[in-house]
Amino acid sequence: MASFPVYSSLKTFTRCPRGAVLLHRAAVLASLASLAAGLACHLNAAPLPVFVVLLQALCLVAVLWAGHWRKHSLMMSPQELADRLLKVQESERQRLSRELHDDIGQSLTAAKLQAEWLQRRIPQPLEQHCSTLRSTLDDTLANVRNLATSLAPRQLNSLGLEASLRAHLTRTLENTDLRWSLECRSRLDGIPEDMAMAAFRITQEAVTNVLRHARADNLIVRFQRQPEGLSLSISDDGQGFRPSSDPGSEGQCGMAGMAERAQLLNGSLTVHSDPGKGTRIDALFPWPPRTRERANSSKTS
Repeated sequence: MASFPVYSSLKTFTRCPRGAVLLHRAAVLASLASLAAGLACHLNAAPLPVFVVLLQALCLVAVLWAGHWRKHSLMMSPQELADRLLKVQESERQRLSRELHDDIGQSLTAAKLQAEWLQRRIPQPLEQHCSTLRSTLDDTLANVRNLATSLAPRQLNSLGLEASLRAHLTRTLENTDLRWSLECRSRLDGIPEDMAMAAFRITQEAVTNVLRHARADNLIVRFQRQPEGLSLSISDDGQGFRPSSDPGSEGQCGMAGMAERAQLLNGSLTVHSDPGKGTRIDALFPWPPRTRERANSSKTS
């Protein structure tokens, strides 16, 4: 059955919280106007005009849609709320990455060009200061680009999960004493986008924790395709810790975020660690039904 344009526009409008609030306010104002018009007709013993009847019908539709949106928003499950929060977070990271790369990055590049122009024209005693300024601008520009890439790994879709993670680990660990390896025991092409992003973010958070807290000498990241899904293992030989059964309540936001990303894909994440014995994080992301069907059909063909 074809839908009316007004109906579809109203449905789209009420999807955003601000639209639902505005619709509710408009319904209240229209109801007051309809009540005033009806009262005036009653006092003057006049029949109800057609526009008043249409206004009342419009009020009824608006109230029904506002109630539907409120009921839907209150009935969202914790998993749906977490999924929506992660999507908003990724969208905000992409926006910040674009601003860093396009706005701040371009401004720093322009400042670097101005410093080069100035260095060719200033007296000899000031050349060293100008050279130091250029070096500082180079370092700042490199840091901004690295931060923009960490916020939104744009190469994830073009290069794939393995190449993106290898580039991230090289960039993040190049100035540290940590020895690391990325082992992919099977090809990682064709990984669903949401699964690749979750694996990338979990590895990113785990590497950050290793650098901040583990005092490790070695780090190993392993990926492997399995019949049930994509497995990820991140292990280090650092000082370890006692994992919490509820990391979110104990302020371990990073660990809680990693677990939530796995759970949103119906996967699992387990932390194995003891003080002085290092840490190993095991995650499993089950294949979506379509991906599993394609894999089975390719085996039988």
